[in-house]
Order: sequence, then C-alpha cells, then structure tokens
Amino acid sequence: MVASEAFSTGPGPVRMFPSEPGGLLDVLSVAAVVLDAEGRITLWSPQAQDLFGWSAAEALGRYAAELLVAEEDVDLVLELFAKVMGGGGAWAGVFPVRHKDGSTRPAEFRNMRLQDERGGVYALGIACDEAVLRGVERDLALSVPLVAQSPLGLAVLDTGLRYVLVNPTLERINGLPAEEHLGRTPREAVPFLDTDVIEASMRQVLDTGVPLLDQYGTGHTPADPHEERAWSGSYYRLEDPGGRVIGVALVVVDVTASHRAAREAAEARRRLDLIARASVTVGTTLDLERTAHELADVLVADLADLASVDLLDSILEGRQTSAAGAPPGQALFMAMALASSYETAAVRAADPVGERTTYAADRLVTRCVTSGRPVLVPHVTAADLERIARDGAAADLLAREGAHSYLAVPLRARGQVLGALGLLRTRDPRPFGHDDVTLAGELATRAAIAIDNARWYQHAADTALTLQRHLLPHPPPRAAGLRIAYRYQPAAAASGIGGDWFDAIPQPEDQTALVVGDVMGHGVHAAATMGQLRTATRTLADLGLDPAEVLRHLDHITAELDGTMATCVYATWDPYGSRCRVALAGHPPPVVIRAGRAPELVDLPVGVPLGTGGLGDAGFESGLLDLLPGDRLILYTDGLVETRDDALDDRFDLLLGLLSAPGLSPEAACDRLLAALRHRDAADDVALVIAQVEDHPPAAGARPS
Repeated sequence: MVASEAFSTGPGPVRMFPSEPGGLLDVLSVAAVVLDAEGRITLWSPQAQDLFGWSAAEALGRYAAELLVAEEDVDLVLELFAKVMGGGGAWAGVFPVRHKDGSTRPAEFRNMRLQDERGGVYALGIACDEAVLRGVERDLALSVPLVAQSPLGLAVLDTGLRYVLVNPTLERINGLPAEEHLGRTPREAVPFLDTDVIEASMRQVLDTGVPLLDQYGTGHTPADPHEERAWSGSYYRLEDPGGRVIGVALVVVDVTASHRAAREAAEARRRLDLIARASVTVGTTLDLERTAHELADVLVADLADLASVDLLDSILEGRQTSAAGAPPGQALFMAMALASSYETAAVRAADPVGERTTYAADRLVTRCVTSGRPVLVPHVTAADLERIARDGAAADLLAREGAHSYLAVPLRARGQVLGALGLLRTRDPRPFGHDDVTLAGELATRAAIAIDNARWYQHAADTALTLQRHLLPHPPPRAAGLRIAYRYQPAAAASGIGGDWFDAIPQPEDQTALVVGDVMGHGVHAAATMGQLRTATRTLADLGLDPAEVLRHLDHITAELDGTMATCVYATWDPYGSRCRVALAGHPPPVVIRAGRAPELVDLPVGVPLGTGGLGDAGFESGLLDLLPGDRLILYTDGLVETRDDALDDRFDLLLGLLSAPGLSPEAACDRLLAALRHRDAADDVALVIAQVEDHPPAAGARPS
C-alpha cells in the first residue's frame, strides 16, 4: 500500500498523506524508549540517540536506570518504574537524564505501561528536550492569546486560500462569525469585498514569498452596510520549520477614521482650491453676462454637473428686488448663464440664456429668492423635479438624464437678493450635503458682489452712453461746400464710455467749424464734462474766432472744471476761399487727402491739452490748408489709432493705407476705418469725422455781404 491510498479505521475511508520534515514533532524531536518488565532497554529510537547520546547498539539490552540515571536518582526511578509497571498509571514530568558525555540534562517525560497479546508488560517512555518544549509552550502561550486578543484583524488561509483561522477582531471587521469563514475562500466568505484583488495578492505572496504590505482597500461590510469602511491589509507567506509552505497570513487594520480624516482634508483642500480659483476667475470684468458665465463655469468644474445663474428681472431694471414685474407670490427671472461638466441633453431642460421666465411661489428657485435661504434637496423625487424644471417635459428630460440631487443658493449682495444659483448632480453619484451648501453659499456671496458691481457699473455706463449720445449732434446741418460723414463708436467695455465728441457748427458767412474732442476719463463725469465743453465750443464758434483763439478760451474753461483735461482739434472751413484753418490741443493730427496724392498727416503744432491753463499763446497755433474740390479732411480721436500692443507709427501707417483706397464715399470710408482699426475689445471710444470738399463750392465772389 502506498501512502496516498485510503485505508479504513472505522466507518469511513481516511486519506493518508506523507508529511514532509519540519513539522512540530520534528521540532520537538520526541525520543521513544521501551523497557521490559525488568527495566532493560528493548527498543531505542534514533531521536533517543540524538537526545541522550547513546546509540542503539550501546543502549539495547542495558538497564535504563544504570545507563541514563545518576546514582543518586536510581532509587527514585526504580520506585516510579515499579508504580507504572504495577498499573499505578502513567507518569509525566521533568527528570534529569545522564547524557553519554557525562552531563545531566532535564528531559520532559511521559511514561506508561504497555501490554502485548501474551500478557507481557513493557514500559514506554517518550521524552524531549525540556528547554525546547518550554520554548514551544511559551510560543503557544504568547501567540494564541495574542491572536485572540489582538486589535488587528488576523486570519490564516491554507495553500488553497481557505480560511483556517479567523480572530475575533476580523470577525467584527467583516461582520461575520468565524464559522462562516472557516473552510471557505474569500470569494465565498466575503463576496462584498474586492475579492479579485484580495485573492490575487494572496497567490502572489504564496508564489514569491515576498510580503505585500499596507494594501489599501475600501468597501461596505455587513458590520456597517451604510458607511464606507477602509482597511490596510498585509499578506505574509507561512512556512513550517522545514521551509514547507503551509499557507498565508492576513493582517487587517481598520483605518476608516484616518481614511475619513484624509478624505475630509482632501475635500477641504478641494473646496479651498475652488474658492481660490473662483476668486481669480469670477468677476474679472465689470461685464454682467461674463461674470455670470464665469460663476457657472467654475462651479461645474468641481461642485455640480449643471449650474445655472438666474437674476431677478427687477435688479436688472434697477428696482428693488421684489417680485416687481410678476404677479404676487411669483418671481420674474432672467436666465444669465448655464454650464455643464459634460455634454448632456439635460441643458435643454433649463431656461435658455437671455430669456425671461415667471415662476410660481411653489417653485424651489422662487422659494430660494423670496426666503433668501438655500434650498437643499439631497435626493430628488419626481415631484421635486416638477418644481425644479421649467415644465413637465423638462422634468422628464432631467429624470432620464439622471438628475438626483439639487441645490439652490441665493445670490445676495449688500442686503439684496439678486437672484439664485441653481446646481444639479446627474453623473456625480454623491448627493449634495451641508458642506456643499456652505461652499456654494461662500461662492455665491463672492460672485454676488461681483455681479452687483457689474450691474451698477453697467447701469452707470448705460447712463453715460445715453447722456453722451444725447449730447452728441444728430445728423449735422448741411455745410456750405462740404459733404460731412461722422461716426461715434463706444468702447467695447463699459469702462471706456465717456468723453469723445464731434460737432459741425454753422458760422457767419457760410463758414463751418469742425470739432473733434476727447475728455480724459470715462463714465458719467466725462460725458457731462464733454457736454459742457461742447456747449462752450458752440458758443465760441459763434464769435468767428481763429481756431487757436478758440482753443485758448477752451483751455481756461476746462481748467476751471475741477482738474479736467481734454484734447481737441478745431477747424474752420471757408467755402468761398476754399481754405481751412486748423489748431490742435494735444490731439492726434488730422489727415488730408488731396486729389491725385497719397493721404498724409497734417503737419501742425500739437499744442497742449485743454485744462493745463496759464500757458498763454505759446500753447496753440493755427495752420492753413488750401482744399480743392474732392479733397478730404479726416478728424478723429485717439481711440481710432492707439492700442496697447502696436506702435503708434505703425497704426498711423495703417490709417493712411486704408484711406488710400479709391472710390470710397465719406460714409463708406468711415465704415472701412472702424472695421479695420477697431478691435472688438477696444478699451476706448472713438469719434470720427470725414469732410469732403464738394465739386461745386460757392464762388469766391458769392460771399454774402
């Protein structure tokens, strides 16, 4: 029979397998000795030779007491031997044994009587080194309670990855008693964990013998099914003293507390980073629409899948933030911005940007602005969607796109609710929580200040633009001998609107004064100052003064206007002499275009800006231009030629090149210049006048008396 064959010892078959060296019995090296009834040695194991030093040839047939016992212990040994052989029971204990080398060594003994089939009796003694046995006992005494009482989760699995030991701590961690682990693999016992990774790690350790330490994992267990837990697991290969692989040990540490702390710290860093980015990216301009878009864009980066910014229509109209414009209990909104973190049809469920919509009192966004408090719906229901989306179809669309959590936060600035910030989560599985309410509220407060600044600035800019356009001339009066085209274009940014103006003023004897000026500064103050200077200029023009004299008077007037400064070009046209006198006050030079010649800048003394005062006649000087039929004079403010990035000489060259195009009417020439020279984001406004001498000017002798 071979060792792997089955043999029967009772009711069922038993499998018998060979054991490789290195087991516990090999560690103990248990010696076996058999004595006959007279105390002679009849059997002697190799381990007995290892323990006592005597070979079988030296020991067999000799009296054990004579060979192994010191003389002073012989009587005691004989007494114990007689007791065992007389049926007095087995004896166990430590006894000093004489070694072949003459030394005495304590050995742990177990002695018992044996009987053969003929009634003969024998004494069996099994022994091992007492020091080795005490060491094993100490190891067991230490390891068993240590495993049972350890705060770490401990498990031992065999080479088939089946649990053979699970300590109480791991029972608590997994939420399963030990008996539901034993004999099962991780895949069978704890399927709620990432068993693919766990078993792959164990197999790697079994194959290589290299421990895997601090393997991090998270999940939910029956012990705490509603809360995510975190563990750090380490794997070690187990070998017996002979080096045979007998399994793998698993050490599990519950690190949920540190995991939560790290997650909270990371979340706090993310929130601080979001606030920092919002501080930089929201409110970069005083443009209301752009500010709203900046807010929506920064929110979908980290906080929501969809974000909308809706302002109360009343604040856009400059009224108090009541429900003005809407029936009682309702609110009228203007959709200002909408952003999403990914391409989704859910954006179609929101109000289109630029549209006004009235919402009833039961709508969540209405409740948000009327109460001035956030509205949080962590888990959205179908009924909630009816109060979020603009209509039933939009609610169905949001449901299909996975909208599951909603948050509305009021935009409040300077004691007023300006509107609401609406946030939805569709792809992000987390519901909005109170931390999100705090973060969104912080961002909304910061953004609301920027929005409020933008809307008041926009209001001021609109006022300035309205005032300026009101003060600028409407279609100029027909001038004798001149065809006049003009343009005014405000700055792209509201901050640039203010002080540019132009005028064509009839004078005695059919003369015409052409004026283009630029008050330094912007806004209502600059527009109002421009109106004062334009009125003063028209009054002075009636006196028929030389252009330089007009500028001297304007200089003194400007100096009295609370530190205001301005530039100006003033020209007078005499249709009977076909002459034009021109003077500059710190202003860009006019351009003259004569028939058959390239456009050129008029070489005139630039003069000083108006408002410097006290510089006397040296500040201004008039020049004379002879203009023939078809000739043109172009007057403009610096907003036409100056930019932040280009050299002024290059811009003048471009201006002259554009004016070289033949066949353009004065109106078409104005449009060409503005289209080519003005950028969409131009920071200054511009005034432009093109005056062309008519082909049939009044005859010189026709001057009225």
